[in-house]
Order: sequence, then C-alpha cells, then structure tokens
Amino acid sequence: MDPVLKILGKASSINVRKVLWTCEELSIAYEREDWGSGFASTHSPEFLRFNPNAQVPVIIDGTVVLWESNTICRYLTGKHHNTHLLPHEPLARARVEQWMDWQATDLNSSWSYAFSALVRKDPEYQDPHRIAVGLRGWNQKMDILAHQLSATGAFVTGSEFTLADIVVGLSVNRWLMTPMERPDFPVIDEYFQRLAQRQGFLKHGCNGLP
Repeated sequence: MDPVLKILGKASSINVRKVLWTCEELSIAYEREDWGSGFASTHSPEFLRFNPNAQVPVIIDGTVVLWESNTICRYLTGKHHNTHLLPHEPLARARVEQWMDWQATDLNSSWSYAFSALVRKDPEYQDPHRIAVGLRGWNQKMDILAHQLSATGAFVTGSEFTLADIVVGLSVNRWLMTPMERPDFPVIDEYFQRLAQRQGFLKHGCNGLP
C-alpha cells in the first residue's frame, strides 16, 4: 500500500490551497501539517532540508519531496493519469501551463505590494503611491483574464475545467476578497459562479480566505 501523501503548509496559504484543491479534484487522500507564519517555522533546519526556499507548500510522497505549488499540482495530476485537468496532447497541455505560469509570475507580481499593504497590513508596505500603482497593475492583469474568459465562454483555457482554473480561480478569490476598488467584470463574476459549483472550490477556494 502506498504511503499517504503528506502536505506541509498552513491551510490559509493560497499556494497550499492550490494543492488541497487539486487533491480534492483527484480524490487523493493526504495528511497536512501546519507550517508557516503562526505555526512551525519554515526557517527551521527540519523544514529547510525539504525546501531551501523556506516556503510552503512542500509535499512528501513516499521518497519524493517536491516544492513549488504549480509543479506539485502538475506532478499529482500526472501521477494519477488525469488528462482532463492537464491534457496529454502537447498544445492543449501548453495552453494550460501557459496560464498557470502567468498566474505564478505576471499576476502574482502585480498584487504583491498592494496585498501586503491592504490585507497583511505590513508596515513596510504603506507607500500610497506604490499601493495605487500596484492596484492599477493588478486590475490590468484581471482585465487580461476577463478578455480570455470572454473568448472561451467558460473556463480559462476553454470549455473544460483544468489545473489553470485552480490556480487562477484562487487568484480571483484573492482579488475579490481584498478591500480595493475593482472594475466591473461581469465575465469574471460568472466565472467565479461556475467555480463555486465545484466541491474543491467550496472547500479550499471560496472559504473567505484571501
């Protein structure tokens, strides 16, 4: 019998929630340990031997240790041979991974300063000009998503739900939960409602956590 997957990371982390939602979609049993701010320190030698970046999540799958949330989601989907979340055909797969990479780089970097200021209340992130610039950039990235959703009419890469919707969907939740002025994007509201029909989203995405 294979060992139960172990997930290291607190449940409130957006990147841990990517993995938890993926496990829900794949019906993977797991055990989760709280690591991160407010819990066991990720800077401890015990954690650093798993991830030298001192960040969650980390998974331990038998002898396999992996970090980087999007990579973990790809690994779990591939291991369980699910070609709906991550297609096998090269171009279809690349479309999914393109938007996953966009979420991890372009979209993430756009919200970094403003989120730290408005939600985390970090005193080092309170420059009004930089907050305004950050919010403008964040909304511009969401405009890109709105145009994509208008083109597909359903999910990020087309008519079917994929891994791209897990990572982007959590980002949409973060955008909606942050106290800020947002443009009116009905297509994103409709997308959010489609996600809300999925059990994994109800458990790990639309749970009030930004």
